[in-house]
Amino acid sequence: MTIFPNCFRCSSRRVQSETFRALFETWGVVLPLGEYPEIGMGGHVLGGAFGFLCRQYGLAADYLYAVEVATVNEGGRASSVVATRETSDPHRDLWWAHTGGGGGNFGVVTRYWFRSPGTSGEDPARLFPPAPESITTFRAEWNWSDIDRPSFLRLLRNHGIWCERNSSPNASLWTLLEIHRKQFGKIIIRAVSTAGAAAERQVDDHLAALGAGVGAPQAQELARMSWLEFALNPFPDLFAAPPGGVSAKVKDALLKKRFTDRQIGVAHDYLTRTDHDVMGGMLGLATYGGRINTVAPDATASAQRNSILDIACNTGWLDPREEARNLTWVRLFYRELFAESGGVPVPGEAYDGAFINHPDTDLADQALNISGVPWYTLYYKANYPRLQRIKARWDPRDVFRHALSIRGG
Repeated sequence: MTIFPNCFRCSSRRVQSETFRALFETWGVVLPLGEYPEIGMGGHVLGGAFGFLCRQYGLAADYLYAVEVATVNEGGRASSVVATRETSDPHRDLWWAHTGGGGGNFGVVTRYWFRSPGTSGEDPARLFPPAPESITTFRAEWNWSDIDRPSFLRLLRNHGIWCERNSSPNASLWTLLEIHRKQFGKIIIRAVSTAGAAAERQVDDHLAALGAGVGAPQAQELARMSWLEFALNPFPDLFAAPPGGVSAKVKDALLKKRFTDRQIGVAHDYLTRTDHDVMGGMLGLATYGGRINTVAPDATASAQRNSILDIACNTGWLDPREEARNLTWVRLFYRELFAESGGVPVPGEAYDGAFINHPDTDLADQALNISGVPWYTLYYKANYPRLQRIKARWDPRDVFRHALSIRGG
């Protein structure tokens, strides 16, 4: 087994909760992984990996030092390759591809090694960011019955302005605005703060900015806990699922600017009109940016480094007979949000494409993506040609492929 004594090694089979616990209990440090604790490390990291602490510490993929991958050569023979971020490593391109290139493209990841970029030495406590002294969470609600169309416009405009003003490299407050269909009854804002004693003031300021001209939320909950307690069970209601699970469709986009008033009007229509009646429909807006945006777009395969928001049009259903209605709703909603750019978030002045760990085959469907911009540009931007060359080198037989897999160049 390859050993890098100044790194944290973990199997791709490990889940995030195990990684959080090992790093915190042993050294008091953190790796800024995703939000759901039972996500597997294998597929999460190689897609970029953002979570509650990403605005403060960056993407988990930014901490990847090395990766072990089972690849298949032109003769059909499998072998294990270890690739590192070292510029002298002849396999460095394979490491780079796993910092945001997505899964099912180059081989099977079996092991990762992590440490913060630019660090040295062998003391793990100095190789990763220190874990927050505490985590403060809040959850607040507006009743849909109190929100008319002008109030909705003000709320989303306020939210967008706050994000534009609070996404600099020193930003830390993570928030998620959940706008469920009106029959759900609530609009929810939740947040995670690492500000310690100043967290309550930070939360109050945020709610005041969002509620200007709208009114204060009707219900507010604030709690403080240790980092590990939060990481192992964050917002239990957010990840709750009915017995047997639920079918879902998620269509995400990364924004460089806030929604326009036209887009806010589209959102209001799809979330309130009875002719768009799907119980599980919602729009989610998660804050992005911060430390993520300090990394150059080509330094890793995660090209989206100028965004302030990760938004998602979502829907879910329990009855298979509801699938067609839900898919129609979410596809039309997304298409109308991005109508000016062919129904998709074409990278440019306002948008930064989409996130590969939320794969959406609709982006490769020319009936739904009429922008003329291919799906791979939405996910990888200018990094795609390099990923194609890496694909051709490490998977020349195209063994690892799927609907959105990288095509060898």
